Amino acid sequence: MDWQTTTDAVPAAIVPDARTVSLAARAPVTGAWREGDPVGDRRFVGIGDVELESGRTLPGTRIAYESWGELSPAGDNAVLVLHALTGDSHVVGPAGPAHASPGWWPGVVGPGLAIDTDRWFVVAPNVLGGCQGSTGPSSFAPDGSEWGSRFPFLTIRDQVRAQLAFARELGIERFAAVVGGSMGAMHVLEWAIMAPEAVERIAVLAAPPATTADQIALNSVQIEAVRSDPAFRDGDFYDAPPGDGPARGLALARRMAMLNYRTSAELNARFERGWQSEIDPLGGGGRFAVESYLDFHGNRFTRRFDANSYVVLTEAMNSHDLARGRGGVAAALRQVTAKSLVLGIDSDRYFPLAGQVELAAGLPNSVHGAGPVVVASEYGHDAFLIEHGAVGAAITELLAS
Repeated sequence: MDWQTTTDAVPAAIVPDARTVSLAARAPVTGAWREGDPVGDRRFVGIGDVELESGRTLPGTRIAYESWGELSPAGDNAVLVLHALTGDSHVVGPAGPAHASPGWWPGVVGPGLAIDTDRWFVVAPNVLGGCQGSTGPSSFAPDGSEWGSRFPFLTIRDQVRAQLAFARELGIERFAAVVGGSMGAMHVLEWAIMAPEAVERIAVLAAPPATTADQIALNSVQIEAVRSDPAFRDGDFYDAPPGDGPARGLALARRMAMLNYRTSAELNARFERGWQSEIDPLGGGGRFAVESYLDFHGNRFTRRFDANSYVVLTEAMNSHDLARGRGGVAAALRQVTAKSLVLGIDSDRYFPLAGQVELAAGLPNSVHGAGPVVVASEYGHDAFLIEHGAVGAAITELLAS
């Protein structure tokens, strides 16, 4: 749902079990970007205090972001790209000391691509509550220690309120387009309703009008996997020595999530009943190849993400409901004035196509008619990160409108 393209969405070689165990043993306490780490392509903007729906105030916040292209003299070519759950601001660019993974949308954003950085000024912030430079649980609170368990509950609307403040600090009054997938698409929808004057076009990729009971249930077991790790220590684990953080719980949550993001057909075709080594799992001691695949990706994930952020952002996704306080989904969507694109994936078992059908039917200014653009793919939910041709063509149509 929010995978770095080169780390999770693309088939990777399966590594030996011994290396998988070694990865877990050496896992850092957190994969968050921390003060003093290499900055890389990040920039930072302070946005002050953020008033939350809960009534609490998150003080002295900042947003980390990256950008590509140049803002026009008229300021009319800005495109906001919003990442999914475990993405960040590194949309395009190589991995390195400052960025644990390569950019997650290299086939869509860049010179000559659908979101052409020779034409558009592209801005991508790390979400509030994230762990790659924006204020989140691993950030220092005013008392000089990490927020940890004290970090407040956030909603999708809280995060959009922070993004609006971020845009004001950049001096951008109106975006030519706001684009996002999965959790990022939830933010896109709230942008279009909370600040219609600031949005000319929206691209909503693989997201529902509200998180359903089934989706909340899937999310809840991942949250519990993190919290049940004894090393999680109720979220106050940052003083633990390397190797003693909640890596097992976070890796398990990631393995669970991967089963939501991909399809049974893809896993069956890729791995069948093959095993990892010469030892037959049915004889004891061996492992099925699909088990090693999930373990490897779960363990690698702990090197670029924070356990507390995973909980905070997943709970924010659970809060998503366009209808809340607005008289229903249809009434909420009627408030949208932006030209819109809704895109869904036919094999998506996390956010099924029915959600995108409802959104497309209710948005008054769709560039694709009454229904969503439907991408046929074996990759399930992750297709919005992988099927660059189909996704790029739909975004190109929107930006040309």
